[in-house]
Amino acid sequence: DGTLWVEYPMYTQVLFAFDRIKTLAPQHPEWKTTQPFKALLAGDMKTVGASGMKGVTEIVMASHAGMTGDEFEQEVTKWLATARHPKLGCLYKECIYQPQLELLAYLRANEFKTFIVSGGGIQFMRPMTMKAYGIPPWQVVGSSIVSEFKTKDGKSDIIRMPKIDFIDDKAGKPVGIYGHIGVRPILAFGNADADMQMIEYTRAGEGRRLGLFVHHTDADREYAYDRKSHVGVLDKALDQAKANDWIIVDMKKDWRSVFPD
Repeated sequence: DGTLWVEYPMYTQVLFAFDRIKTLAPQHPEWKTTQPFKALLAGDMKTVGASGMKGVTEIVMASHAGMTGDEFEQEVTKWLATARHPKLGCLYKECIYQPQLELLAYLRANEFKTFIVSGGGIQFMRPMTMKAYGIPPWQVVGSSIVSEFKTKDGKSDIIRMPKIDFIDDKAGKPVGIYGHIGVRPILAFGNADADMQMIEYTRAGEGRRLGLFVHHTDADREYAYDRKSHVGVLDKALDQAKANDWIIVDMKKDWRSVFPD
């Protein structure tokens, strides 16, 4: 989010969770009187926001669990096929950054292997990463909820449980890289303070390493936000970039195009 595709004004996966709650509401009459579900169903986003991370987590757990892995993938794929960004007008899965597509293609052409390491849900991203970025699902690292193997009526499957397993954000990103990939990156690209630990881990390796941040500065073609944003805060990284030899990519000044034609 924010490095490869649009994250503003709200993370795409959170919007998916909101829509899922509305779809599932007829099966859960208790949500009419239980916050933050009551507020979400009433369109009271101020109250939803006031519920903080705890409230959003409750919404995500309720909307992402209680189904098989295949069923969840089908729901994500169906939603991404129709959901559109309110300002840009394109499907969310098409709100991807052209310069990053070119960078990924350049790296692969020069024998680099490319991975996505995101705070977003790993199973939410995997259905679309191959088509959008040329990155297969096994090269995606992200946050996850607990999954269990179960057999019912002679059929075995993976069931998604309403419990957080791993948060691939901030200090969790180097841990996720270590556990999932097993090799320290040569180049890492982020867009927020939550990516600093990943960049630090990358740059700490031997030999030539590169750390970059996208700075969202283009209010006309996309959005302009950084230090005071409610998503993708870029504050400390801006202040520390020069001292740490991190490259800040200015979207407005450095990118000839933002989205594919």
